[in-house]
Amino acid sequence: MAMLSMPELKTYTREEVKKHSSPEDCWIIIDSEVYDMSTFADLHPGGAFVIMELAGKDATDEFYGLHRQEVLVKYAPKLKIGSIANEKPAIPVATPGTISQVPYGEPSAWQGFKSAYFTESHLKFREAIRKICDEILPEALVNEELGKSPSIELNKKLGQTGVLAAQIGPGPWLQGRSLPGGVKPEEFDYFHEMIAHEEIARLGTPGYADGITAGLTIGLPPIFNFGSAALKNKIVPEVLNGEKRICLAITEPFVGSDVAGIRTTAKLSDDGKHFIVNGTKKWITNSVFCDYFCVAVRTAKGITMLLVEKSEGLEVKPIKTSYSIAAGTGYITFDDVKVPVENILGKEGKGFQVIMANFNHERWAIICGINAASRHVLEETLKWTNQRVVFGKKLSAQPVVRNKLASMIAQVESVQHWLENITYQMVNMSYAEQTVKLAGPIALLKYHSTRVAHNVSDEATQIFGGRGITKSGMGRVIETFQRTYKFAAILGGSEEIMQDLGVRQALRTFPDAKL
Repeated sequence: MAMLSMPELKTYTREEVKKHSSPEDCWIIIDSEVYDMSTFADLHPGGAFVIMELAGKDATDEFYGLHRQEVLVKYAPKLKIGSIANEKPAIPVATPGTISQVPYGEPSAWQGFKSAYFTESHLKFREAIRKICDEILPEALVNEELGKSPSIELNKKLGQTGVLAAQIGPGPWLQGRSLPGGVKPEEFDYFHEMIAHEEIARLGTPGYADGITAGLTIGLPPIFNFGSAALKNKIVPEVLNGEKRICLAITEPFVGSDVAGIRTTAKLSDDGKHFIVNGTKKWITNSVFCDYFCVAVRTAKGITMLLVEKSEGLEVKPIKTSYSIAAGTGYITFDDVKVPVENILGKEGKGFQVIMANFNHERWAIICGINAASRHVLEETLKWTNQRVVFGKKLSAQPVVRNKLASMIAQVESVQHWLENITYQMVNMSYAEQTVKLAGPIALLKYHSTRVAHNVSDEATQIFGGRGITKSGMGRVIETFQRTYKFAAILGGSEEIMQDLGVRQALRTFPDAKL
């Protein structure tokens, strides 16, 4: 069977293009490339009239005033017939792994500034992991809208490429693993992990992104930090390879930040070999499709953490949230679920310490993600104001718009630089020192980062107008963000809890001094 071939691309003059200006024979020019719209005009979502207005003309400004570049990339193979002679495209087309050239579209180390923190290893790592994320973006966009969770096939692919392992920081669990950019396990640090969280967030599909990494990031550390050797040897490789998935189940219908109020119970069986778990958990990310659950329960000795496998008596129902059911957020019921006593994480009655041990890292990861998402919105807004023309001028020519951009830039950069400083402390402090010194700053930065997200969302939506509240098209990233940024302000500890914790931690070390 003969293979279908693409039409041969030719060169034309602008005068030649002008001759093709009828409904039956309609050509347009976009950035010196020629497109035959004759058969597509009636299929255009905006109607044929918009196309026919531009028949035979250069439609570059009009196209970019209405569409994202990804639309051009999608339809070019079908509609492009050639280019204008002696002209070259002036607008670069982003390829997978491309680092943005938009001012403030990337952290400063990627914009030509010197950095005390980042090395060539970090630069290569970001480019490699961005390429992977860019390649899965089309799938992520579709599944975010459909509410379809990441497939186990994708999970395995991300396990093989080291994307999953990069979500949980440096440690012995990385030994022998391939990591993006050729980074060696022994050189991997918290700055690499920070980049990994930033790039997943940059997908702009928060439900689907959480479906990939949220449960892993907060559910696996209790295993490798507090699990028995047998549990570590079995579960850690399975999860990091992408073969199995895990989540953290603490929150209950009656209990949010008040962990001490947990009602789910675990009673010893008559033979003393199992705990029998009964109760409920709510708003548990990834729980719908998980194989393993790190569960906070109440035993005879107090709050205890157990590793529970998906088994008889454990049922999960999906919860529809503001972003997408792709995250697998669920309501879990435990009805006489049998759990081997060997599945205790840490010691019985010491579960509170297990829970608290991971909070700093969880909150830090949330900060990495929410500020990367804020920066993505900032980048999209900067692009839009530079290409959208109103009253005969670019939006960026309006002082009121520049004022909004300045506010967004200053706030996003303030979070970034505080985050980099805290990450530097994590790289250079022992875990014990981090526990003492960083709980307060991380809590305050989480509060600050989500307040910044609130402000960025508000300013961007105002600048985009109707597009900022439209799920598709130019404002897609902005609409998604303004609908979902509140997750970061609630998960891992609400803003109010973070404010109070940050100040209380500071007051604990207040010197005995008077004015």
